[in-house]
Amino acid sequence: MPPLTFGWVVQPAPRPHMDPADLHEYNRASLRALAPAFTTVWVEDHFQWEDRPTLEAMTTLTYLAAEFPGFTYGSMVLGQSYRNPALLAKMAATLHYLSGGRFILGIGAGWKEDEYRAYGYPYPSAGERVAQLAEAVQVIRALWTQSPASFYGAHYTIENAYCEPRPNPMIPLVIGGAGERGTLRVAAQYADGWNFNFGTPDECRHKLDVLRQHCADVGRDYGSIALSYYGMVDLPDDPASFAPRGGFYLIGPTPREAIAQLRPFVEMGISHILVRTTGMATLQRFRDEVMPALIR
Repeated sequence: MPPLTFGWVVQPAPRPHMDPADLHEYNRASLRALAPAFTTVWVEDHFQWEDRPTLEAMTTLTYLAAEFPGFTYGSMVLGQSYRNPALLAKMAATLHYLSGGRFILGIGAGWKEDEYRAYGYPYPSAGERVAQLAEAVQVIRALWTQSPASFYGAHYTIENAYCEPRPNPMIPLVIGGAGERGTLRVAAQYADGWNFNFGTPDECRHKLDVLRQHCADVGRDYGSIALSYYGMVDLPDDPASFAPRGGFYLIGPTPREAIAQLRPFVEMGISHILVRTTGMATLQRFRDEVMPALIR
């Protein structure tokens, strides 16, 4: 089993009671507090959360990779619909090249309908978005490994396209999403890694069983897929202020409880844990009290 490592997820929009003008400095101060415990930094891919200022993923990743060169950077995860996959392959290859091989491409089928419609993107059915994802990752792989590259699909096509310089070393490709019939099968077929987010250990265990079966069906070694988990962590000064949120599994409110909540993920084979923290105090407690206990 690979050693356990940790990543931190950039705050993409101001938290409640945060002045929007302070968002950038909060993220920069957090990154300064990460080293050397954390190895990766991740950015979500959204354009809007109502009217809150929201950071665009690829621009943010590029900026931070230059300002804070001690980390590997990744997208968790890009919506495949938002960027032509050939252009995305080129963008990723360029960032990987300029950063000295410090980029991980995380990609998913896309889900946030209000954002699609606000920005003028078609919002097809879930099945069609997953089919687009399967073609998108094939286009990206082709451009990274062939020169020139061609691919002819129902949704995406490239012909004699160059993506030079091609990634060397190769960019890891992570698929995020838990759709059992579609997304997990695409992960089994094409991904270097798979990410599960905001769910419980029991939910993750079930999804891993589904992924394992898809791997068997397509002749893929399940053990060759790097497994990661993304969770929200809140370790407040006053544990009584901890407020679970509907829709996802919130880690906390104490370091001891966070250790107990995350240990089952490690035991089932998760090798990289990504966290978004609710504030600087939570980040420091997680770094100093939770991570050492899990790494032992």
